[in-house]
Amino acid sequence: MKDGLRSGDDRSVLAGERAVMGDSPPRELISLADDEGNSVSVNVLGRSPRWTAGLDAEIVVKTPFVSGRVDLALYVARLESWAEALDQLDAGDDVAWMEMSSGPSIFVQLTGEHDCPEVVVEDESGSMVTVRVPLVPPDDWIADHRRRLRQVMDHWVPMLSG
Repeated sequence: MKDGLRSGDDRSVLAGERAVMGDSPPRELISLADDEGNSVSVNVLGRSPRWTAGLDAEIVVKTPFVSGRVDLALYVARLESWAEALDQLDAGDDVAWMEMSSGPSIFVQLTGEHDCPEVVVEDESGSMVTVRVPLVPPDDWIADHRRRLRQVMDHWVPMLSG
């Protein structure tokens, strides 16, 4: 299914959306990785065909030991709460993003169990799996993620309704 098209989708609307978006809309909301092969990312896949106020996204975890992905719905309030989480991280506090909602949660612990930052991805409502990924992000990672968030919001939010 190229570009997420399903039978019955209005292909002219999707083609028009691609023309408005240009060749490369912002896709990576979160991209945390280290030199050891550990990474956690949140990728925007596009507008949700089921919900006009939402985006389809995925959380992807890759380590030398375990890799996986889980679907995620993004909407304006979740993007705004990621901005708040970045502010907390910048102040030196650990964060829990999407903890009280249905679907997966992401926790960023600045000093994890192994005396380095850790990202914990928890999918209690789906697979009931939790993955803890220790990694040391680059020094400018918070500023980089604020830029990523701004790009995602500037591009995708105007297309959402609701």
